[in-house]
Amino acid sequence: MSGHSKWANIKRKKEATDSAKAKIFTKIGREMTVVVKEGGPDPANNSKLRDLIAKAKANNVPNDNIDRIIKKAAGDGEKNNYEEMVYEGYGPSGVAVIVECLTDNKNRTAGDIRHYFDKFGGNLGTSGCVSFMFSTQGTIILENNGADEDKIMEDCMEAGADDFSIENDVIEITCKPSDVHTINEALTAMGYKVLSAETEKVPSSYTALTDEEAIRKMNLLLEHLEDNDDVQNVYHNWDMPEEPDED
Repeated sequence: MSGHSKWANIKRKKEATDSAKAKIFTKIGREMTVVVKEGGPDPANNSKLRDLIAKAKANNVPNDNIDRIIKKAAGDGEKNNYEEMVYEGYGPSGVAVIVECLTDNKNRTAGDIRHYFDKFGGNLGTSGCVSFMFSTQGTIILENNGADEDKIMEDCMEAGADDFSIENDVIEITCKPSDVHTINEALTAMGYKVLSAETEKVPSSYTALTDEEAIRKMNLLLEHLEDNDDVQNVYHNWDMPEEPDED
């Protein structure tokens, strides 16, 4: 995910096919497995798990699946030890790309990621080659409950947000990465429905693509990366053209 709006990515996932939904469940399941092993199975004492449960529900992961993942990770049923890996490189025409993975087989994942970059006109680089172009920020997406803008601004500022914007059916909030959880909790207590609360990498500048072949290859690179079960997040600085609304 990257670009101008986190919500565009969430909407795309919500409209995804059943097979794509299964992949989303797999990715969230891996994240939950890691945070349960790190901080325990009780969401009351594990804020990362609490946020992930909210993320899972926003992506329509059934409650039974969530419970099963937590119990398996807390017991002896989950034998996989997932390791966090970050890959950096360039897509077509020098678009900066960061790929965050959770993998139980580093050689397989590294080979897959390198193959995608090579196949679609990019090249995998060394650690740090593009990350300096990005900063980390907290992004929280709320369902727009119909409150007027002054009320929304008052509530967001009271919760500790740095900024907010309203786009049709959602409210997009930015904040410090360390404040995501507390702001999430505050806004939930105020009655807002939180659709997503995460940290993400935001580019300092964007790269536009005008060549049709470069655009085609960049889309294919992103599709293959996001389709890989080991890949958790993809960030880039492609200035993607906005898709027209379908009414």
